[in-house]
This record gives sequence, structure tokens and C-alpha cells, in this order.
Amino acid sequence: MGGVVIAYLFPGQGAQTPGFLHRLGGGERHPAIVRAFDEASDVLGANVLELDHADALKSTVAVQIALVVAGVAAARALADAGIEPDSVAGLSVGAYAAAVVSGAIAFDDALKLVRLRAKLMEDAYPRGYGMLAVLGLNESEIARAIADSGADAYIGNLNAPRQIVVSGSDAALAQVRDIVLARGARRAERLCVSVPSHCVLLEDAAERLIDAARDVPIDTPRIAYVGNRGARVLRRADAIREDLATNLRHPVRWHDSTIALAELGAKVFVEMPPGQTLTQLAAEALPDIASVAMDAAPVASVAARVRAASRRAQD
Repeated sequence: MGGVVIAYLFPGQGAQTPGFLHRLGGGERHPAIVRAFDEASDVLGANVLELDHADALKSTVAVQIALVVAGVAAARALADAGIEPDSVAGLSVGAYAAAVVSGAIAFDDALKLVRLRAKLMEDAYPRGYGMLAVLGLNESEIARAIADSGADAYIGNLNAPRQIVVSGSDAALAQVRDIVLARGARRAERLCVSVPSHCVLLEDAAERLIDAARDVPIDTPRIAYVGNRGARVLRRADAIREDLATNLRHPVRWHDSTIALAELGAKVFVEMPPGQTLTQLAAEALPDIASVAMDAAPVASVAARVRAASRRAQD
């Protein structure tokens, strides 16, 4: 794209909505999307288009697999249209799609590892847990609210300086919600996530995933891959393996990840489906960058928007 650095952003759990796989590419049967769906269905032994129905999305396993499929399918469709990223980052399970697109892990291996990841998370906490998004307080204020609550809750995602996600039990999150609202938070809302991601509560699940990941082939990425835990570029295969296997246990420093992408020279951020949250966060953090959310738009339309954004970034 004429020297303009393009970064792909891959969303995590909570971005899903019923029918999002069916809406991919504007609902048109784009060949690259169809091939990705067929490949994933063969690997998993089930039709992936059955994973985005409302009832199916109650399952952490269905959600995480479907998000990875959507991200990889969208990236492949854009590649067919001549759009390629120079760097990638994925929030939580989105890191697996980012790793596939970077060339670090094969699509089939990523799907199998994600299926195990999601099952371990779901089995550990089948009910009664989740995540709470708090807007308007910073990290230290949230940490103080958690400490004062005495609840078994933890900071899970740092999406923006004043948009932070807390993980824990339903009761713990209710306590934290009351305190943060009393202390000036603009909003405190539960996410569509039924497990306490990115905290010590998933220590045992992380250990089992680490064991499984040791046997998965990981290669040096072809393009820059920014990890979840440290929000820095990971260039070695072993470092990416560790990031993928352990990010369910550690907080995601997403804001820092977008800053890292900008420091690499990214001028255009393209959010893979579904949703527009990541590009909205990027635009707030980096007002000089251009952002395009693919969501349910036709592939040709998204490709044209990326080209136009790249031309503007050159001026």
C-alpha cells in the first residue's frame, strides 16, 4: 500500500452477536470466506456456521472458535482483494487469529488449541462468573475499589486508560460495580463473557494449555505480532507460543498494544469482524491514525476503504 503500514486488530470474546459469521463479507459467499469456513468445519468435524446462532453462543467454546474463524476468513478475503497487513494484534482469543495471519501458527492448529482453551475455561467456571467493563476510572482507582470491596475480583483487560475490565464471580462483580459507580465511574456493565478471563482464577487452565501448546508447531512470524501480556512485538516462535498459551491467565494490556503498533509505524488500523470496538479504542488513543472496521461490510467495500485510508495517510 505504498509504504503505509497497516495493522490488523482481532477482537476477543464479547464482540460476538448472533449471526455474525453469516453476515461476514456482507453476507455474500466470498470464495475465500467459504474456503475458510469449509477448512474450519473439516478440522472441527462440525459446521462452523452453526456456531453463531444465539443458543450456540451461550457456549464459550462456540464463541471463541467462531471469533477465530471470522478473523482468519476476513483476513484471507482481504488478501484476495490485495490488502495485506504489516502488523497484527489480537485481544485475548483474537491473538490466535492474529498469530495465524502472521504466519506463526497454522489455522488448523490454532483451531484445535482454541477449542481446548475454551473448554478448559468453560469447565473451570461453567456458571456464576464473568467480566465487568468499567468506564471512567483509571487502573489504580479500579485496583483500590477491588481491594476495598474485599471481593475475589481481578483486573482482566486494560482497554484504555479509563476503560478497564474486571473479572470474577457474579457476587464479586456486583460488589465492585456498586463501589466504582459510587466513586464516579460513568458506566459499569457486564460483558457477554461467562468466564473470569485474564486472571489468577484460570491458573490451572493455563497450566494445562501450556502443556498442550508444547506439541503445537509455531514458526517465526512473517510480520510483526504484538503480544497480549507485555504489549510488545514478539519475534521468536517460543515467545508467541507462551503468549498464546498463557494469555487467558494474565491481564491484557490492549491500550499499550495499540500504542506499540503505532510505534511500529502503523497508520491504518483495520478491525477484523465482528464489531467496531477496537477501532473506536484506537481512534480515541491515536487520533492521527485512520481506522476501518470490517464488521459485516462487503469485502470489496472494505478493501476500497483501506486503500483510501492508506492514500490519505501518505499525504
